[in-house]
Amino acid sequence: MEKIKIITDSTCDLNKAVIDKYNIEVLPLLVNIENKTYMDGIDISLQEYLYKMKNSKEFPTTTQVNPHRFYECYKKYLDEGYKIVSIHMSSKMSGTYQSSCMAKSMLETDDIITIDSYNVTSGLGLLVLKACKLKEDGCSIFEIEEKVKEAIPHIKSALAFDSLDNLVKGGRLSKTVGAIGGLLDIKLILSVKNGEMAVIDKARGRNKAIKTILKKMDESGIKSGETSILLQASDKGILESLREHMSKREMDFIECEVGCVVGTHAGEGACGVFYVEDY
Repeated sequence: MEKIKIITDSTCDLNKAVIDKYNIEVLPLLVNIENKTYMDGIDISLQEYLYKMKNSKEFPTTTQVNPHRFYECYKKYLDEGYKIVSIHMSSKMSGTYQSSCMAKSMLETDDIITIDSYNVTSGLGLLVLKACKLKEDGCSIFEIEEKVKEAIPHIKSALAFDSLDNLVKGGRLSKTVGAIGGLLDIKLILSVKNGEMAVIDKARGRNKAIKTILKKMDESGIKSGETSILLQASDKGILESLREHMSKREMDFIECEVGCVVGTHAGEGACGVFYVEDY
C-alpha cells in the first residue's frame, strides 16, 4: 500500500480531533492585525482574534500560504517516501492553491496531486475528510483525486450571519447585498457556489433562518454514509437549535469552529451546515 499524506490549509476549519485522527498536515495561512502577524489556528484563538478585530480601527488582512512553504512541506514528505494529495481553498478566494501548484512544478514529480476545492471552511473540510477515508480504504492518489473531484459539485452549504459587515469589508459581498442583510432583522442565507460566496435565500429572524437552513438540506438530501459539519463562529443564537434538530433527525455530523482567516470574513455570530448532497 502506498504511503500517502493528506495536506490542506487552515481554512479547512476541521476540529483537532479529526486532524489528529487522520494525521492531516494543515498549513496555516496568516492573519495580520494591529501590526502583528499570527499563524491561523496556532498563535491566537478565535475568541481573542474576534475581540481584537472588534476593537481595531483597521480591518485585518490575511496572507496565503506561499510557494516556498509548500515546497518545504512537500519535499519533507517526498523524502520520507510519501505520495501527496494536497487540497486547498477555492482559487477564487485565495492564491493558496496556485502556490501549491507552483511548489509541485518546482519539485517536478508526479507523486503530488493538488486539488482546487472550489470551496472554503467546512466545504473544504468535507473534501479533506473524504480524501482521508479513501486513503484508509487503500485508494491510490489518483483514485483519491478522481473521487474528490467528483464530489466537489455536490458539496452544499447554508449559512446565516449575525452581520454581513465583515463579508462586505473583506470584499466577499457587495455593499448593496450587505445593506439588505441589515434591514428589519433580515438574515441572508449564504452558500459557497462555484468557488465564491453567494446569497441563496433570506429569512426574517433566527427561527426562520433555522427552518430555511434545514429546508435546504431536506430539498437536496444528504448522501448516505457521508458526514455533515455543523459550523459556527462564536455563535450564540442558532448553533444550539441546529444541533438539536440535526440530532433529532439522526444526522451523522461533527461540530467545528471557524479559524481566524475565515473568522475575518464571517465575523462573530455566524452558523450553518456543510453537507454532501445525494448524488
